[in-house]
Amino acid sequence: MNKIDYEFYSLIKKLELMSKEEVYLNIKNRYLSLNEELRGNIETFLNSFNYWGKLDYINNDFEEIKMVVNLLKNNLTDLVVFYQSLKDYKSKKILLAILRNYYYYDFTMLHEVMDTCYKHYFDPDLVKTTKDTVYVDVGSYIGDSVDDFLDTYLEEYKKIYCYEVTDTSLATLKDKFIFNEDIIIRDKALYNKKTTLSLNTSSVDNSANTITDAKGDIEAVTLDEDIKEKVDIIKMDIEGAEFKAIEGAKKHIKNDSPTLLISIYHGFNDLIRIPKLIKSINKNYNFYLRYYGGNIFPTEIVLIAKKKAN
Repeated sequence: MNKIDYEFYSLIKKLELMSKEEVYLNIKNRYLSLNEELRGNIETFLNSFNYWGKLDYINNDFEEIKMVVNLLKNNLTDLVVFYQSLKDYKSKKILLAILRNYYYYDFTMLHEVMDTCYKHYFDPDLVKTTKDTVYVDVGSYIGDSVDDFLDTYLEEYKKIYCYEVTDTSLATLKDKFIFNEDIIIRDKALYNKKTTLSLNTSSVDNSANTITDAKGDIEAVTLDEDIKEKVDIIKMDIEGAEFKAIEGAKKHIKNDSPTLLISIYHGFNDLIRIPKLIKSINKNYNFYLRYYGGNIFPTEIVLIAKKKAN
């Protein structure tokens, strides 16, 4: 057993032996021991989004900490299974760093696992392309991840599909790739059924806009119905809608075994439920984690699901 394994299983054992109330008080007391400026920065960030619950020590609102406690105490077995399924120690250390941040407010290890070597999503040791690669970019925003894909793989691909629903982002996408005939822009949301949805505009940035189940004017389709050809890579960063979009891509995931690059930080439970969903569709995947966020609170966590070698 190496140090990463030892620290992971020690933390799991510690959490097993405590009640929810004890875990809550430990996390809350550690949070309150942080300096006021740091607490303010954490609260400003968390409260700008609707993913992780509210945190407001002045008004004694610790919803975010309660959600962390539920993640940790309700999913210990699943966390162990996920840890054991990860195929390199870089991934295992990332999971450990996330859990240590949640429980200890450990900023050091989260800093250690930040990936600055390769472009966001595109670790060439794990994500490979050929001249026939079809890449699906779900949540394209203004094409930043497509730019990174092109910068990493140059012309080593066949076709790119971009899915985006925010009007201003779509306009930028269309202008940017107007002369790229192999880049196809879809003005649609991906979901688990054909329907119409509403768009909630973020006060932070258009990249954080979210879709809701309320009937609206956003056309939503399944990936299985919208693209009939074989796909090789699917990237998803759609602000919490990843789970339902994966449900709508079951046929492609089962039949094509594409490499999946999925953001799993838009809710605490995504860390557990998205890998389980993928495994339920296709057991022939190996899992990896890569981390592109900061060192204060875990964001930009990417699950890479890669087809097992024959």
